[in-house]
Amino acid sequence: MIGEKINQLKRNKYFKFFSNRYILVLILFSVWMLFLDANSLLTHRKINREMRELNQNKEYYQKEISADKKMVEDLKDPRKMEKFAREEYWMKKKNEDIYLVEIEE
Repeated sequence: MIGEKINQLKRNKYFKFFSNRYILVLILFSVWMLFLDANSLLTHRKINREMRELNQNKEYYQKEISADKKMVEDLKDPRKMEKFAREEYWMKKKNEDIYLVEIEE
């Protein structure tokens, strides 16, 4: 009974295919390279995701740098520098008073 089932299994075309030693080695190699190796597919996906995030950060910081360069150029004008100092740092002249109005949201 068990011997017949084993013989049927050995005659099965899928069993013959997957019991071939070259196919077994190929399957093991593929599993190793896809999931277990240091250069696996999962590692590459993680690295690619990090690269996309870093490129997005790079673009953001490049925009920020260009905006800051523009601001530095604008602040070379004394009137704009005075306006910036008054608005951002609440600086005032000796004979002035400053009133801050806070708006509740």
